[in-house]
Amino acid sequence: MSATAGDRAAASVFVRVAPIDAFEVFTEETDLWWRHGRQYRIAGRHPGRIAFEGGLGGRLFETVELPSGTRTFDVGTIIDWDPPHRFAFEWRGVNFAAHEKTLVEVTFTARGEGTMVRVEHSGWSALRDDHPARHGLVGAAFARSIGLWWGGLATSLREHLAERA
Repeated sequence: MSATAGDRAAASVFVRVAPIDAFEVFTEETDLWWRHGRQYRIAGRHPGRIAFEGGLGGRLFETVELPSGTRTFDVGTIIDWDPPHRFAFEWRGVNFAAHEKTLVEVTFTARGEGTMVRVEHSGWSALRDDHPARHGLVGAAFARSIGLWWGGLATSLREHLAERA
């Protein structure tokens, strides 16, 4: 897939823990730092949980407690797993068609007294410009919105790690 304007977005955050700790918290405590609300979770205002199943072939999934019962939504499949350096997963929103998927790569790089965590989300050109996931945005405006979305999550990760210290 070739990159086009608005095809990729990135966010980075410095955390004051070793790469292995940042990696483990990102992948094992996801529900504790991932923001709540309709912008960040399928569950919206309903109770739910978001988690990774670690390892190659694992998944990112969200469980949602609905009046009709608990539902599980698969959001991603892990396609690269290299603790504590990086992992990558295919991302599919609940409103994506079977052939529509994007790629998220997360890297953990030692920097002085901590770790630089970088998330790059690419492959958005797989979604048509009028896809509901774009919320009416295309090109650079859409890439900025995705970068800000991941930036909000990165801030939550940093805050969660600081609270653990």
